[in-house]
Amino acid sequence: MDMYDVVGTVMEVYNHLGRGMAEPLYQEAVEKEFALRNMTVEREKPLVTYYKDEPLKKVYYADFYYKGIIIELKSVDELNSDHRAQLFNYMRITKQYRGILFNFGEESLHTERYLYIPVNDRFVLLNQDNYRDYITD
Repeated sequence: MDMYDVVGTVMEVYNHLGRGMAEPLYQEAVEKEFALRNMTVEREKPLVTYYKDEPLKKVYYADFYYKGIIIELKSVDELNSDHRAQLFNYMRITKQYRGILFNFGEESLHTERYLYIPVNDRFVLLNQDNYRDYITD
């Protein structure tokens, strides 16, 4: 249910603010909505990358982290491969297997839920047809 809870939270923000505003406004509103729902999240979670068990100096920041889910927010006309690659890299770095990409810039809230399968370094776009094949929460 965790992914559903996240989607519902972000959808509430979209219903109140609408589309096309600046990404930082959505980040702040989403953080407030998580708090209103008593959902403990980490905002701008630092993601450390390692090389041969040594941390690298470059640190990335995920918009939100909730119960093993990397959450990225965008406010652009259309999601592209760079947005997806950012989420995928964050999932690899943290070894977290669930990620959600939201876009507030389209006519309606666009949501993409992904599952990372490290065995073959593959990302699966989850949808209503395959969701139960992969997620049991």
